[in-house]
Amino acid sequence: MSEAEAKSILKGGLSIFFGFITIIFGSLFAIIIFSEYPQGNTLLLIWLFLCISLIVSLIFINVINSKKIYYLLSMPIICFITIVSILQYQNCVDKIPTVEEQNSDLLYFYEPFLSYNKLPKLDKISTLRLEGNLPILDGATALYPLYASFVQAVYPKGNYKIEDSIVLCSKTPNAYNNLLERKVDIIFCFEPSENQIKQFINKGLKLKMYAIGRDAFVFFVNTNNNINNLSIENVQGIYSGSIKNWSELNGMNKNIRAFQREKDSGSQTILERIMDNIPIEKPRRENISRGMGSIINQVASYKNYNNAIGYSFLLYSTEMVKNNQIKLLQINGIIPTKETIKNNSYPLSQDIYVITIDEEKENESIQLFIEWILSRQGQELIFKTGYIPVLD
Repeated sequence: MSEAEAKSILKGGLSIFFGFITIIFGSLFAIIIFSEYPQGNTLLLIWLFLCISLIVSLIFINVINSKKIYYLLSMPIICFITIVSILQYQNCVDKIPTVEEQNSDLLYFYEPFLSYNKLPKLDKISTLRLEGNLPILDGATALYPLYASFVQAVYPKGNYKIEDSIVLCSKTPNAYNNLLERKVDIIFCFEPSENQIKQFINKGLKLKMYAIGRDAFVFFVNTNNNINNLSIENVQGIYSGSIKNWSELNGMNKNIRAFQREKDSGSQTILERIMDNIPIEKPRRENISRGMGSIINQVASYKNYNNAIGYSFLLYSTEMVKNNQIKLLQINGIIPTKETIKNNSYPLSQDIYVITIDEEKENESIQLFIEWILSRQGQELIFKTGYIPVLD
């Protein structure tokens, strides 16, 4: 073998080696960027440019007239173009509006005593002012503006953060669990699930529930969906999986993306009651990265695809989230409004409860607070918040 041939083989081998190195390290880099920084397209494009530069350099120094080597060297380009395309698609998906059950940024504007909060105020000074042993509160996300407005009216002025405070908002399942473990005194929720009721019974505890107002459980779809009305039977068919395509309901020819909430959440409990013992199809789930290597699996939040359907509560979906790209559906031909909730014509109206544990020695402030909520002033705040009070 001549010296020239040996150099050619060496250069060819180096080309192959660097081609593989480019593929391996470029792919690893892309995976890390994609998992930790979904918006990191700029870094990927820079890396792609460097890889292309390396490939061009390798082609120029390659002296072996072999198409296989050129095909090999083109693999990193194909690999990165594919990854960038996937990222672009993911970015488009990420921009689709969502309706999430918990949003700290959203709830921040309802914290009591902040000068810029959105909470309603009483026309007159509250007839009740609590001091000293204040009841610790928790509840559903959709009801946080309600009980935060109560706090602003009767609690002493102070700093009441959403977390690590006497006024929590840890969502329905956690609120019931906090009450069960006696970490809180009062929770504001919709009716408990059968599982939650059993947990209290197993601990020898009895719940006291006071209906203080009403809201509507609503279903919504993308505004471009031509479906405007569902019957209860339609809802049962969709969430049992027996109705899989909107065309079965005289809609578009697209498979239905039926989103659900987590087990024991207020809205999921109501869906289970609507289903009337009909088995619910397994919910969509998503893997979410929490830092380096920690991945949790949870029920996917509603994402407003044009073939999606989701559910929540009237005030939360129309006043708190204010997503103008979803539309509420009629149920059995009735539109969910304050009027149809009040006159009971909307079939999925739901009571809002103040819930505490029945016990002999109770913090006196708890009963005073509940009595005030059921008074004219408390009912006034329920009305001003956007819910339907139990008193006319």
